[in-house]
Amino acid sequence: MARAKQPTPVRRELSSEYVSKADRKAPSEEKEAAAVSGASGSIEPSSLAVPVKKEAGVVTLLIDVAGIYISFLTWAYLQEKLTTTNYGASPVSKGERFKFPVFLLTIQSLFAALGGKLFTVLSTPKGQPVPAMIPSRAILPPLLLVAFTNALAAPFGYAALGHIDYITYILAKSCKLLPVMFLHITLFRKRYPLYKYLVVAAVTAGVAVFTLHSGSKKHKASSHSGQTSWGLLLLGINLLFDGLTNSTQDYIFQTFQPYTGPQMMMANNLLSSIITGAYLVLSPWLVKTGLGEWFGMAQATGQEGELAGALAFLARHPEAWRDVLGFAICGCIGQVFIFHTLSTFSSVLLVTVTVTRKMFTMILSVVAFGHRLSQMQWLGVGLVFGGIGVEAGIARREKLAKEEAKRKVKAALGKAQ
Repeated sequence: MARAKQPTPVRRELSSEYVSKADRKAPSEEKEAAAVSGASGSIEPSSLAVPVKKEAGVVTLLIDVAGIYISFLTWAYLQEKLTTTNYGASPVSKGERFKFPVFLLTIQSLFAALGGKLFTVLSTPKGQPVPAMIPSRAILPPLLLVAFTNALAAPFGYAALGHIDYITYILAKSCKLLPVMFLHITLFRKRYPLYKYLVVAAVTAGVAVFTLHSGSKKHKASSHSGQTSWGLLLLGINLLFDGLTNSTQDYIFQTFQPYTGPQMMMANNLLSSIITGAYLVLSPWLVKTGLGEWFGMAQATGQEGELAGALAFLARHPEAWRDVLGFAICGCIGQVFIFHTLSTFSSVLLVTVTVTRKMFTMILSVVAFGHRLSQMQWLGVGLVFGGIGVEAGIARREKLAKEEAKRKVKAALGKAQ
């Protein structure tokens, strides 16, 4: 009789938005899991994906959390300031706004590439060679894809801010799980637990309620065009590129072990700088092409291109340099603290910090820039962060259960020896 083919078990994704090195199963761990489960029959291999990790002390934890909060809250404040401030405004002139997102992304990427290099050198143990940014040719295509999608995402995000307010932007950016799940389901044919679909539904409903009940007339007249549907479409494209970036990064970490976070930070930002820098150099020519006319590049950045337009703007308004450089430095420092947290603590901690940071960012935006929210908008905010909070809580329980299972495996191996 022919042997029946066993169905492939459904692969379920980790709940966390960020995945630390501890979340990736090494080949040796897979063999150990198989040996123990075969001997005892009581522990499933899927519960052994997260090895026990000895975390650093409280002082390191406080420094990392404070670093993430301070750097990214300042980064978000400067981002909204750059996109809403009329530089050079006076009683006789309404001034002009900074509208050069690729130039801003290039400056930040250059700072972050240098920060990633320094982070890689300092995190390498003494006596060991500093790992290469690109250790093999095989890793170059996915790294280029990450850099390319990252470079494309930012301009769409900044363009969306011209049509929606910053709080709507924050809420929509908080549901990164949606594009990641969409790409994994459609491209990789993966399935998720039911609660993840419920979380996505809650977050999507929250953003919809918030947007449909937007009543900030003051900011619609002064901060953006009011073309909310177009702004949400641009933001949706931004989120899709973000999802593709995150999915590709997961693939790199899982396929090219032991590729580290500092290496990814250095490579991603350097390659992004090259891509966006090439665009800035070619932008005077691109403005005159049919593609440039279709995108309205001349109206957005001027006939001279984005690089010349940005430098001319900063020459007219040198005070804007402080915001541009502050934005780039805070983004670099924030990335360093995020990757250090991933390499030192569990990814559950980083998810918790990320959720609360986004909440504080929204509160900071309301206080610093005078946004007024209706009761229905606060309901939308509650749905978004409530859904994200539930997802983070379930993720924490899953991780703790896996760590406990791993401890039992090690204890069983110790007794067997």
